[in-house]
Amino acid sequence: MTEHVNTTGLRSSWAGATDADPRLGWIIAADLVAWIIAIAAANSFYAHQVRGTPTTTILVILLASQLIVGTATGLYRGRFRRFSFDEAGAVAVTAGIVGVISILVEQIVWNGSRTGQILVLSTSMAACIMFGHRYLRRVRAQHLIAKANRNRTPLIVYGAGEGGYRAVTAMQALDAGPYRPVAFIDDDPHKRQRRMGGVRVEGSSDDLEKIARRYGAHEVLLAIPSATGPEIHRLHLKVKAAGFETLVMPPVQRLVGKGSAREFTRYTDEDVLDRHIVEIDPTAVRELVADRTVLVTGAGGSIGSELVRQLVALQPAKVVAVDRDDSLLHNLMASLPHTERDRCIPVLADVRDAERLDDVFSRHAPDLVFHAAALKHVPALEGAPSEGWKTNVQGTANVVAAAERHNVSRLVNISTDKAASPVNVLGYTKRLAERVTAAAAHRTGRPYVSVRFGNVIGSRGSALETFERQIAEGGPVTITDPDVTRYFMAVREAVRLTMQAAAIGRSSEVLVLDMGQPVKVIDVARQLIEQSGTDVDIVITGLRPGEKMHEVLLGDGEHSDRPFNPLIDHVTVPPLDIDDCVRLCAEHDVSPRSIRGLSMLATLPTGDDFHPQVVPSAMFRTIEGN
Repeated sequence: MTEHVNTTGLRSSWAGATDADPRLGWIIAADLVAWIIAIAAANSFYAHQVRGTPTTTILVILLASQLIVGTATGLYRGRFRRFSFDEAGAVAVTAGIVGVISILVEQIVWNGSRTGQILVLSTSMAACIMFGHRYLRRVRAQHLIAKANRNRTPLIVYGAGEGGYRAVTAMQALDAGPYRPVAFIDDDPHKRQRRMGGVRVEGSSDDLEKIARRYGAHEVLLAIPSATGPEIHRLHLKVKAAGFETLVMPPVQRLVGKGSAREFTRYTDEDVLDRHIVEIDPTAVRELVADRTVLVTGAGGSIGSELVRQLVALQPAKVVAVDRDDSLLHNLMASLPHTERDRCIPVLADVRDAERLDDVFSRHAPDLVFHAAALKHVPALEGAPSEGWKTNVQGTANVVAAAERHNVSRLVNISTDKAASPVNVLGYTKRLAERVTAAAAHRTGRPYVSVRFGNVIGSRGSALETFERQIAEGGPVTITDPDVTRYFMAVREAVRLTMQAAAIGRSSEVLVLDMGQPVKVIDVARQLIEQSGTDVDIVITGLRPGEKMHEVLLGDGEHSDRPFNPLIDHVTVPPLDIDDCVRLCAEHDVSPRSIRGLSMLATLPTGDDFHPQVVPSAMFRTIEGN
């Protein structure tokens, strides 16, 4: 919106600025006084050289110009963060323009006088005074912050770089934050005695115990967002050896917004993994969610609950949290900040119940749907394939059908890497869920997509959670095979990828994260045992039914491209409607709820010449034979 500089506009801009931040009124007054002092000093310096200097008129021009130019540059409209580099730049630009305006007026009206010399000197002096009083205000603000924060937990920040500065400013920006930064430590000798945000670099990691005793600190924040998993683990061991708790700062790419001290977390399992962090576009995600109604199925689960927590922070109209477990919904609501609970509506419903889903969609009219409800454990589904069909396949079909009927503009189905070249019930059912989602996208032309990723750290029943429990119980830690590998992903990252998929996914696609190199599960177990400081045995149990030695991200015959993000593959999924699944199984006398039926449906040909309406018996027999 363009703003016109006029008297009324200036009055409203100044009034609005001072109403929003009363301190702006004092800042404006201080800037005007700066010109008065500068003119008086410069005029006194050149008094013996200048005759007939129109000081009063020039001063009026300077003060009026400062108000007008300062408003136009945004200096007096609260556009800049206080004490920031941007504000300093605006001060310099404003003072420079005001000085040029006054010199031009002097040359035109009073040509021949020596007032220009006064104006050049006074402009420099006024700018210095403006910088000076802002610096003094900053020092005072830091003193008040330090005084107000005395009751907060003292925290030592490891890393005096950009990440450390961002961490300190994030802590200081919170009116009721839990932590108070008291000192930096950094192993780079060139950073010694550096001061950022009022906090000084007191020494290196070798000085940690001494510095901690001085400030009464018991926790250390690793503020190095670019550090790899092994580097973070090494630093954690160093901090732990000194007897302190370790906090970690999430990489910039993991943050939905600008970041907050509330996102600091204790060192956890996910920090032992050397993982790529996929950079997402938080602006696109925020614009997609803001002021819209979002529905999440499986909202009480590990991924679903994290989705809800991140979504409510993006200012949606409301988040409809759907789950069949009332206890999980209760826990979800209790985990949300008080200020954001009003945006979340818990709804008890089962994705297997199409009629109930239709009622929920009709009542809340969602614009965006994240489908996270699923059964996900390989051994359990190997013994109950019918349950996999009812939840993962039929449940997905119910969700996408409701979305289609109620004109949901976007839908994201959460899948798994086990859907790529599937060999077990979980893989078969999730592959069919991808194809059912693609069928709805094919019918509607809407961006209904799936997201495929590996094992999610922190989810209930995950390998790392099991390892931690076994270590806590004194062992042994059980590994299926010493050579087995898996792709791992932090739950926060999985959720951010899921939200990104909603923004960049195209109709009928699966988005697959480049998860780097697969990790040997036994190596992860060994790191966790080392971290625990206990002596726990590792026992090899052998692969369970349906388990692969190595997972893959792309299946046989799948071709991908990366049009938007260098670490996210886009794979086109051939559609397969749920009605075609049921009809094909009926025609060939096999139940879709059986392992045989699921495997045949999931492995049906995917070429352009395949049409599910005309699958000959010979083809089904060939699939069954394979």
